[in-house]
Amino acid sequence: MALKLIDNPPPWPNGARCAVCFSFDMDAESLLHLNYRDTAMRRVATSSILRYGPERAIPRLVEIWRHFGIRQTVFVPGWCVETYPAAIELLVREGHEIGHHGWLHEKPNLLSREHELEILQRGIEAIAKATGKPPVGYRAPSYAFSEHTLDLLIEHGFTYDASLLGDEVPYILKGASGELVELPSDLALDDWPQYVSMKEFGYQMPIRSPERAFEVFRAEFDAAFDHGGLWISVWHPFVSGRLARAAEMVKLIEYMQRRGAVWFAPLAEIAAHVNHLRETGAWTPRVDRMPYWREPVAHLVPLPSP
Repeated sequence: MALKLIDNPPPWPNGARCAVCFSFDMDAESLLHLNYRDTAMRRVATSSILRYGPERAIPRLVEIWRHFGIRQTVFVPGWCVETYPAAIELLVREGHEIGHHGWLHEKPNLLSREHELEILQRGIEAIAKATGKPPVGYRAPSYAFSEHTLDLLIEHGFTYDASLLGDEVPYILKGASGELVELPSDLALDDWPQYVSMKEFGYQMPIRSPERAFEVFRAEFDAAFDHGGLWISVWHPFVSGRLARAAEMVKLIEYMQRRGAVWFAPLAEIAAHVNHLRETGAWTPRVDRMPYWREPVAHLVPLPSP
């Protein structure tokens, strides 16, 4: 008998061995205006890199997904939804999900509850206006999920979060006001540490061929396939939508399809499947109670000054 490294994998639809979502975060120039508010207009080259995402990469990604007959999820800050409506219209027209990703890519865990709430509501309004319905999924910018985020999401009708990294299969986040599905990923499936070389944002990774990065992405897929897991990328159009990287993504999708028994789906459909399994008693995911810590942990000895 083969050794199984996931002790409670969910049953995926139609006997699939794993679930896959090529999720993208379309941040565009929100990163520039957030970090360089007063000088953003002078940083023309940086702006051109970031706007490549909605203007060039999104049409390319949509064409790839259309070719393979799959629908996926793109998380978008509310400001980007309003600034790049053509990209949003194209994604929605092709059946892809638009998820919530803040307003201007602010980190929620650096904000007060009141300010986090304001940003959440503005993002909901922008997505609802552009798509005709409020979002059901959320990813915290920079993984910066705060102690308030879960309860705010539940209070505003979200059904899943995709910000955390605590498992290889879906699990449940339970807070004071209820619960929702967590669809986790991992830094190994994030394209930022693989590719990004931008001193403005504190990353100067060595530039390497896409094949090197896709060795990691493919290894993560093989493990998910073998053990019944969930494979969710955390990619960015201006990064992984570039030509050579997009071409390598095509090869990865072809590889996944050759293996067979892979369920490609937007995250909203994966979350709905998890909730259906729970409702019917077909599968019981584990539960994480939030927040993990309510107060600082006491130190045994004083720490030295920096």
